Amino acid sequence: MAKKDYNVIGVMSGTSLDGVDLAFVKICTTPQYTAEIVAAITVPYSEDWVEKLRKGIHLNGDELRLLDEEYSSYLSRCIVRFISENDFGELDAVCSHGHTILHQPDAGLTLQIGNLPTLAAAVNQTVVCDFRVQDVALGGQGAPLVPIGDQLLFGDYGYCLNLGGFANVSSEKGGLRLAYDICPVNVVLNSYAELLGHPYDDGGAFANAGTVNPRLLEQLNALPFYMKSAPKSLGIEWVHAHVLPLLEASQSDPVEILATFTEHVAIQLAKQFKTGSTVLVTGGGAFNTFLLERVCFHKNIKIRLPDPKLIEFKEALIFGLLGVLRLEGAINCLSSVTGAQRDHSSGMIYHPHRP
Repeated sequence: MAKKDYNVIGVMSGTSLDGVDLAFVKICTTPQYTAEIVAAITVPYSEDWVEKLRKGIHLNGDELRLLDEEYSSYLSRCIVRFISENDFGELDAVCSHGHTILHQPDAGLTLQIGNLPTLAAAVNQTVVCDFRVQDVALGGQGAPLVPIGDQLLFGDYGYCLNLGGFANVSSEKGGLRLAYDICPVNVVLNSYAELLGHPYDDGGAFANAGTVNPRLLEQLNALPFYMKSAPKSLGIEWVHAHVLPLLEASQSDPVEILATFTEHVAIQLAKQFKTGSTVLVTGGGAFNTFLLERVCFHKNIKIRLPDPKLIEFKEALIFGLLGVLRLEGAINCLSSVTGAQRDHSSGMIYHPHRP
């Protein structure tokens, strides 16, 4: 018989490279799933780690294995410190996404480092991780994975929009949960804000002050990915291949690029929603007030921002839920979302082999 209550730590590292998100989450499974973030923290990446993770896509097999080992060790230290600095009591599991280095689902490839079996021994806890690989093996996109959490925890909203390194959205249609990646967001915006000496465009201030480049905006909006039907997902490879060359060729300064790309994101986001719908917005981009204003300019919708803890740590919370579902053998990956052959319970379970 399944447990009713779980105490887990959800761990998430996104493509925006802000840092490692850790959330201690209490999850109740009956009479319906509920989840509460009790404590949460972001461990910012050092400049060295940002550089290592950015360059990961260019490494060969041996170099990737070394990076995987090094990152697993780093992740374990973050988790152990989080546990030692808090009184969580007995934990049921640490549920970790790892960090995506490679995501080419159409080629049957996806790699999240930091998911080695050694993690369980290093943190002395049961670890549930590596949630994407099985879905790709079943012909799916391996992403997005968060929509099962949207369905179980936030089903009252018309849409659940996450604005992280990439934007993704989920909604209910015809009794099925549908979800997909929309476009890059912070993975591009943050890199150009850094050229201006800031880690991100705070509130969209630079974009608001800049002028949109009409030709560049037209080129961005014409990218073929936007014409594809779901299921579909994006990886950093796509940004390097299709977005950055356009931005660089435009010869625009960073402020003009921030203005233009923010407008591009707003246009692509607005296309996803029905007029008058209610949209729950989470992720770091939820603090970009100018971006949200531009979305509402293009489509009359009701934006709902939850408390800051949920805005920042919703993905970590849901990876905690994914781990609980995996421990129960319950479905945590929806074929309606990823395009896999079937719904399934995904993720590896590693135990610390305590004496």
